[in-house]
Amino acid sequence: MTQKKQESRNPVFADSTVLITGGTGSFGHAVLDVLRTAGCREIRIFSRDELKQEHMRVEMNDRQVKFHIGDVRDYQSILNATRGVDYIYHAAALKQVPSCEFHPMEAVKTNVLGTENVLEAAIQNSVKRVVCLSTDKAVYPINAMGISKAMMEKVMVAKSRGSNSTIICGTRYGNVMASRGSVIPLFVKQLSEGLPFTVTDPNMTRFMMTLDDAVDLVLYAFEHGRSGDIFVQKAPAATIRTLAQALLELLGKPDHPVNIIGTRHGEKLYEALLSREEMASAEDLGGYYRVPPDLRDLNYGKFVEQGERKISESEDYNSHNTERLEVDALKKMLLKLDFIRELLAQKSA
Repeated sequence: MTQKKQESRNPVFADSTVLITGGTGSFGHAVLDVLRTAGCREIRIFSRDELKQEHMRVEMNDRQVKFHIGDVRDYQSILNATRGVDYIYHAAALKQVPSCEFHPMEAVKTNVLGTENVLEAAIQNSVKRVVCLSTDKAVYPINAMGISKAMMEKVMVAKSRGSNSTIICGTRYGNVMASRGSVIPLFVKQLSEGLPFTVTDPNMTRFMMTLDDAVDLVLYAFEHGRSGDIFVQKAPAATIRTLAQALLELLGKPDHPVNIIGTRHGEKLYEALLSREEMASAEDLGGYYRVPPDLRDLNYGKFVEQGERKISESEDYNSHNTERLEVDALKKMLLKLDFIRELLAQKSA
């Protein structure tokens, strides 16, 4: 995140109290870097992991940042944490596909019921604005994590209808490059251990988004969102084959072996950020799409007896039909990542 970008956001948060749920994660760290320069009165980090909070407290050494132990599953703990808060970034979630697949009710408790708790607490405490973070896996979901996030979005839109003075909106983005649990750190680990890269399907495509891009998206939603809106940032994509090749070339190991292991359970060939139904109503804002909420009640005619021709003429926005990055372009994008720059610095030291 550049200093220019940070400074441009300062007036928005001046003298405000901001709460980040799941604030010890990758996104929490990144948005905290912006908020600490934005003139906030107080920044609250809400999470259930006391060890991560302690590490963050030592790293930050900033009295502006306050830490709250709690769980979004517990309404009383999030109700207490939101008292006196102006704005909320709701990032707390179970995000790992395999763990959610084996423990789907845990995904429901955190991603669906936890979101209900956060939003109800925000409304009760007259929070001005809440931005909820979702994922591309919520579009046409085929695994428990994606299904729970799709339900989270439905909860968000439903709560926004009666939120009165609290504006509730959301963002949806794809895989954040080099984030915890993603494929780039896995590839680097395999390389360091002398193991071949394990690729499920080389033709699989994924959106390529940096953590700075994700933060820009939620800041944009914060400034421009109306209640019930979902924002998507236009993003390029690449095949897993291209990603593996670009990474190996950057690390000076272009001939390192790659094993094709086949598609894993719950894994898609490509990811969608907007369904065709959403594309039919989406507003193109240049670098972003805004999807407005459907505010009709259960009695509307189009639910049972009328059609919508525009939906038939639309197609979804996915990692197969967006801009496709080749090796050189992807190498330039990889070099924007602190993770990769630090790795290259270690290799040259």
